[in-house]
Amino acid sequence: MKSSNGQRTIELSLSGVDCAACVRRVQESIARLPGVEDVRVAPSARKVIIKFDPKLIDLAAIRKAIERAGYSVADLPSTAPALVRRTKILGILFSAVLCGIVAGEWFGVWKRVNEFVPFPLGVGVVIVSSLPIFRNVLRAAFRGRITSHTLMTIGALAALIVGEWVTAAIVVAFMRIGGYIERLTAQSARRAVGELLALAPQTARVERNGAALEVPVGEVKIGEIVIVRPGEKIPVDGEVIAGRATVDQAAITGEAMPVEVAAGAHVFAATIAQFGSLRVKALRIGADTTFGRVIKMVEEAESHRADMHQLADRFSAYYLPIVSAVAALTLIIGKPLSAVAVLVVACSCSFALATPVAMLASIGASAKRGLLVKGGRYLEALARADVILLDKTGTLTLGRPQISDIFSLNGLPISEILALAASAERYSEHPLAEAVRAAARAQNLPLYEAQDFEALPGMGVRAKVNGKTVIVGNKHLIPQAGTLPVARGLEAEGKTLLFVACDDQLAAVLAASDALRPDVTAALDELRALGLERIELLTGDNERAAAGLAGKLGIGYRAELLPEDKIRIVKEHQADGRTVVMIGDGVNDAPALAQSDVGVAIGAMDVAIEAAHVALLREDWSLVPEAIRIARRTMRVVKMNLAFTVVYNAAGLALAAFGLLPPTLAAAAQSLPDLGILANSARLLRR
Repeated sequence: MKSSNGQRTIELSLSGVDCAACVRRVQESIARLPGVEDVRVAPSARKVIIKFDPKLIDLAAIRKAIERAGYSVADLPSTAPALVRRTKILGILFSAVLCGIVAGEWFGVWKRVNEFVPFPLGVGVVIVSSLPIFRNVLRAAFRGRITSHTLMTIGALAALIVGEWVTAAIVVAFMRIGGYIERLTAQSARRAVGELLALAPQTARVERNGAALEVPVGEVKIGEIVIVRPGEKIPVDGEVIAGRATVDQAAITGEAMPVEVAAGAHVFAATIAQFGSLRVKALRIGADTTFGRVIKMVEEAESHRADMHQLADRFSAYYLPIVSAVAALTLIIGKPLSAVAVLVVACSCSFALATPVAMLASIGASAKRGLLVKGGRYLEALARADVILLDKTGTLTLGRPQISDIFSLNGLPISEILALAASAERYSEHPLAEAVRAAARAQNLPLYEAQDFEALPGMGVRAKVNGKTVIVGNKHLIPQAGTLPVARGLEAEGKTLLFVACDDQLAAVLAASDALRPDVTAALDELRALGLERIELLTGDNERAAAGLAGKLGIGYRAELLPEDKIRIVKEHQADGRTVVMIGDGVNDAPALAQSDVGVAIGAMDVAIEAAHVALLREDWSLVPEAIRIARRTMRVVKMNLAFTVVYNAAGLALAAFGLLPPTLAAAAQSLPDLGILANSARLLRR
């Protein structure tokens, strides 16, 4: 349970949620409650995430609403450590049972058992073994709700009515087996998420009153000093104030190589200090850490439903009436046992599971590799992407530009110009502002207080410094500067220019250069190999600098853009029916990232996690084509799941309706689609 701004967010595990209609009923029942702000149901995880105001409603009322809808709250499921082994054992046992049932049907064993055992005794066996299932179905029926178990329950009761208690018993047995398979399927999809959760540190060693105390992570307070010894997990996000260590950051970034950290470095919860010890000042704790936010977003990712997921839900809504109609028609033409088989073989759960199981498996596995995808809809969009738009600074380049040239235009000393410019940029977060400040620090220049500071997105800054009105910006902010011969010469060299004006008088030209990320060229080649030919650079830089970089990379470009221009370009492509992926650093590109079909943020961890649809948790451009490949693999698996489910269920209904699939085999057959989906989706966990 988490709280924020007076509101709470809780996660409850549900029992009985097995179809798209179940999801809608849970959402509608809870959403009607006063004080509920948001409700999201993850069907494959059988979990509901609720944001509410505790002043208006409590947990007991939420539980009652869930029960009124015909469901119940269960304990949160744990991820089985030996899930693959259990799946193989289940497959072997299921095959053995299926062979036994087929042999029994073939040799007439079940018919003789049905005749030999007294009918009342057989009915008693069926009722005792099916009581929990029948009770849930009856409770749902009183609330006007039909589940996939409703059809099988009707089939079992119909078998009893026609005197086939053995058939009814087999149907009940496979209902129980099917329920277990569904739970196993959901656990399989969440296995990677469970492995992430297992990485979370449980305790922290905190300095209190001159002593080192080991306390639960939840009891650490912001600002406290945490001691991390060799081999221990760092329990908080914080700043190293003393010590030196080699830190394994794979839990956050997926990066295999550890990094060296010392005083002044930032470290992240769930990373491991392999060699050396650290004293860390806690800046973020618990769910607010980078690791906590990654877990939260992976957990919530299923609520961002893909279009194919919604299509499967709509199909499921029509499927049960179709099955009922086929069963009724079969009964009318005088085939009661075939009608029973039709009801039993129907398995709408597989439609509901086909998409989310694959999506959740892929999202969880990707997060372990430093690739955070915020929902299935973004995987689907990535898979069909046909336009890639790129920011420059901090995205294609390292985002650490350096001032290479300073030209005074009005006779002011270079040192004074640099001090004024750095002071005006004092509160700006732009990489070019940091380059100006770094140049001032390198000359040990004093910084003055910046009053009336104003940041002008896409243009620069304005502030009152030491009694002067100082403007630092590009040609959009100081248009007359672009005509200077020195400016044109620097632009021809591919450098980015900043102009400084004091009291409305142009004072200086500053030129900055930034190194290209070393892995960009190879990553762009991979994108082109994947068929993505329309790749375009969008930058606020001057025309000459943009042309030079774009020519070097072999991509298109548009230069001298403001943030609103980037949004306009994204909309232009979308209006032409293209799926747009925008890649930026998550700082000044947030509007364009949000407007695009998929916004991918790289190189700005905190902002990336909050702003983009996909966040690369390490500055590695190879993750960009990898994200496209993962998305395409995932959609292939989803399409295979849906195609298999449709074909399998259609064949099962036809065979049952024509009397070629007896009820006993129909009961076994209805559980097979879940196993097929599990086996197919598990490939996403392995790769």
